[in-house]
Amino acid sequence: MKKVDLNCDMGEGFGAYSFGQDELLLPFISSANVACGFHAGDPHTMRDTVTKCLDAGVAIGAHPGLPDRLGFGRRPMQVDAREVYDYLLYQIGALNAFVQAAGGALRHVKPHGALYHMAGNQPELADAVIQAVRDVNPGLILFAQSGSLLLNNAAAAGLNTAAEAFADRTYQPDGSLTPRTSAHALINESDQALKQAISIVADGLAFTPEGAGVPVHADTLCLHGDGSHAASFAEMLNQGLRTAGIAISAPGRPA
Repeated sequence: MKKVDLNCDMGEGFGAYSFGQDELLLPFISSANVACGFHAGDPHTMRDTVTKCLDAGVAIGAHPGLPDRLGFGRRPMQVDAREVYDYLLYQIGALNAFVQAAGGALRHVKPHGALYHMAGNQPELADAVIQAVRDVNPGLILFAQSGSLLLNNAAAAGLNTAAEAFADRTYQPDGSLTPRTSAHALINESDQALKQAISIVADGLAFTPEGAGVPVHADTLCLHGDGSHAASFAEMLNQGLRTAGIAISAPGRPA
C-alpha cells in the first residue's frame, strides 16, 4: 500500500494573538511542525500545541525559523552557518523540553520559511542545519523539499529524511516550486490539488502551470493551516487520498 504523511505548521499564535485553525486541522494530519518562538509562537502556545498534538496522536516536529517575527520568518536574512546552527539548537531544544515534559517524543525537524529555502540551496547553511539536528538527536527526521540540496546532503550524512512536496503549489520543469510572485504559483481548486497530491504519491509526478508532468518524490505533503478553508481542504485531501488507496501516516510509523 502506498502511504504519505500530511504535515502542517502549527502553534503560530503568540501572546493575545491566535493564528490558524490548529484544532480543526488535527484530525486530518499526521505530523505537526510546531513554531519554536523565533518567527512565531511563545512558550504557552508551544506547551498548549504539544498537548493537543499528543492527545490527537499527531507526530510532533520542531519548526525553527529565523529571528524575524515581524516578517514571519519569510524574509531572507544575512546569517552565517554558526548563527543558523545556534538558532536551530536553541529552538529545537526548547520545543523538545515541552514535548518531554508532556510525556512525548520529538519526531522531526522542518525549517521554516526563508530558512527552509536558504538551507535548501546554500551548502554551508545546509550543513549547519544537519549538524544541529544531529547534535540534538541523530534519530530525528529532517523534513526538506524534494530534490533540494538540504535533503540530499542530510541523507548523505546519515540522517533520517522525509522528502516534502506541496499539493497546492505548481512546479517548474526543473522540479522547483513556481515562485509565489507568479500568477499560477498556487493551485486554488481543491480537486486539482487533490489530483496533484495523488499523482505525486502514486506516480511521482507533480505538474507545471501548463499541466506538464514533473518528477517529484514525496514522503510528506505540506498543508497550509492559515487559509480560511484550511480545515475543509485538509479533510478533503485526507479523504481523497484514502479513497485512492493511499494510507496517511507519519514517517517512521506504520501505515
